[in-house]
Amino acid sequence: MANFYTDHPEIKFNLESSPLMQRIVELKENGFADKDNFDYAPEDFADAMDNYNRVLEVAGDITANTVFPNSEDVDAEGPHCENGRVRYASKTYENLEATRKAGLNGVTMPRRFGGLNFPITAYTAINEMIASADAGFENIWSLQDCIETLYEFGDEDQRSRFIPRICAGETMSMDLTEPDAGSDLQRVMLKATYSEADKCWYLNGVKRFITNGDSDIHLVLARSEEGTHDGRGLSMFIYDKRDGGVDVRRIENKLGIHGSPTCELVYKNAKAELCGRRKFGLIKYVMALMNGARLGIAAQSVGISQMAYNEALAYAKDRKQFGQAIVNFPAVYEMISNIKARLDAGRALLYQTARYVDIYKCLEDIERTRKLTDDEKKELKLYQKLASACTPLAKGMNSEYANQNSYDCIQVHGGSGYMLEYACQRLYRDARITSIYEGTTQLQTVAALPHITTGSYGLMLEELEAMDVRPEYESLKARAKAMDEKYNEAIEYVKSVENNEFTDLCSRHLYELAANCVMTQLLLRDATKSPELFDKSMKVYLNLAEAEVAKHYNFVKSLRVESLESYKQA
Repeated sequence: MANFYTDHPEIKFNLESSPLMQRIVELKENGFADKDNFDYAPEDFADAMDNYNRVLEVAGDITANTVFPNSEDVDAEGPHCENGRVRYASKTYENLEATRKAGLNGVTMPRRFGGLNFPITAYTAINEMIASADAGFENIWSLQDCIETLYEFGDEDQRSRFIPRICAGETMSMDLTEPDAGSDLQRVMLKATYSEADKCWYLNGVKRFITNGDSDIHLVLARSEEGTHDGRGLSMFIYDKRDGGVDVRRIENKLGIHGSPTCELVYKNAKAELCGRRKFGLIKYVMALMNGARLGIAAQSVGISQMAYNEALAYAKDRKQFGQAIVNFPAVYEMISNIKARLDAGRALLYQTARYVDIYKCLEDIERTRKLTDDEKKELKLYQKLASACTPLAKGMNSEYANQNSYDCIQVHGGSGYMLEYACQRLYRDARITSIYEGTTQLQTVAALPHITTGSYGLMLEELEAMDVRPEYESLKARAKAMDEKYNEAIEYVKSVENNEFTDLCSRHLYELAANCVMTQLLLRDATKSPELFDKSMKVYLNLAEAEVAKHYNFVKSLRVESLESYKQA
């Protein structure tokens, strides 16, 4: 029987291979204090890792044998809007029930609330597998991650009331965007008014493009400060569907991710409660929400890439032309090997980022109960910076790779890939949104730019370059180092020009230079540890990355300030 975990040993490798996992488990389990109160709590590191693996095997079984077989029916039927409420596709309810029964909700939440207390790295593995099975369903399931923000910024009463419900299987959404406020969330105008008589807040207005918009519990960005027009007037609120006041006006008719309802919502005196402090909604809480969501989309993208590889390889082995399977033709096996190389490189970056997030999030959680030591404060600051640097790379590059890999998957299928009965066309449609929502690739470049100009990626590359590799990889390591040198030279050139517009025009090229260099080094590290899994991908990816680095390096070094006008079309 298929299993999306055991069938893909690369996921297990990424879960277990890093020495950082020891520190993550140590922090997450807080000295394994739960073992006396919860019979499913681990007693030590080995027990914790065994626990993760057992749950991931269950998730692998459900994704392979329930969610994936349902995916085509869900894609064809989609959700419906009935009397202001969402009705999921019928098979979506089967998926929700299967994940609920397996306990795959509230994965990262503390056990006292009914959660599994898993690190984000393990949650990411489940997220990837669900996305591989059905990216639309992943959007519904993965929004449970919004509970991280409520846990982080809500009070203890809110935690005790809402978190157990998510752990029991209820759904969430984050209601941010509006018809006139897409990427520019400072323009959000949904009005929040406090009633002294009722001692609660009421929300009025419209939200648009809300994923899973008829969920049980919503985190809502709204304008709480009358007369303001910027981000300083926005606060975060919790809306409970049980209280009523929000109707679904319509469900968007989308190109892909059909299983996920994308809703326009109308708030009419919807009762809500403040989450955290007033006026911190955008500048602090939404940033936390978005960073979690971006890591989630990176995992979704890796899942799509994995299925694109599965489908392309299976078809190429089965399809015969000119007397042999097309997998034997160089034009075909090059495409398939490129898909696999991008998949493995992107996955390495995804899990490296998840581990960084885990360490700083765990330390922040500990800081709520006691003061951190000076060493812990330094550790928190370091991993917060690394997570901030790597998140836009992981989200942007994996989403671009998902688009390329699903495109190539169709190309391997030829004319059959254009037919609706093949899964590759759904992957292609589903992949397209990944480089748009939760911040476009262009916005990921903006987020990464400070880390480019201040040398964060350069320091990361220096650390990776210092790692030992297998003797047979020394020549490959030299090629990777030469790429890093081109990256650093390109940055110095752009900085020497001292022109902000010039820097902005070069930023996407510097971003891709950084990402290609980082992923090459990560894949070289992984191939050194496990050549049986990554030797081929590492060698193929190095060829791809060298070509990309040369392209972006040449663009940057050839550009002059006086040529900026050539790019302006308005």
